[in-house]
Amino acid sequence: MPDERRRSGVEAATPDPPTAPAHSASGTWAMFADDVASRSLGIELTAAEAGTAVARMRVTEAMVNGHHIAHGGYVFLLADTAFAGACNSYGPVTVAAGAEISFVASARLGDLLVATASERTRYGRNGIYDVTVHRETATGRDVIAEFRGRSRVIEKTGE
Repeated sequence: MPDERRRSGVEAATPDPPTAPAHSASGTWAMFADDVASRSLGIELTAAEAGTAVARMRVTEAMVNGHHIAHGGYVFLLADTAFAGACNSYGPVTVAAGAEISFVASARLGDLLVATASERTRYGRNGIYDVTVHRETATGRDVIAEFRGRSRVIEKTGE
């Protein structure tokens, strides 16, 4: 995969993948290192432990819609990236079976958004995770969105 990205020029546009801290969920960090979609948007994975993950993204001009606010798809993608980090923290390849988001406030150009994912429950090959997306302000945190993801462990690619 890295050779393909070098040939396509994508790797040059994405930040270097983070190195997994020794105490963290190594499956999550390995997955994120290969996540060109998230990394090319400037999303950073800042923490990952069993059942939890934190990712952040700065809203750029390319992410702002015709209402001069962040397009909801980018906010969803940030939340989904944190969700993927949390549900892949146990090791087996895990994908989204479904997700929904409620937008609480608008994000704006220049906002640094932080998505914090946490496991609610795992049962069999399934899981439910909640993600809160917020921005820091002078008076505290403003919640931008609440996301709920449903995960499914897959045994092999393409299942």
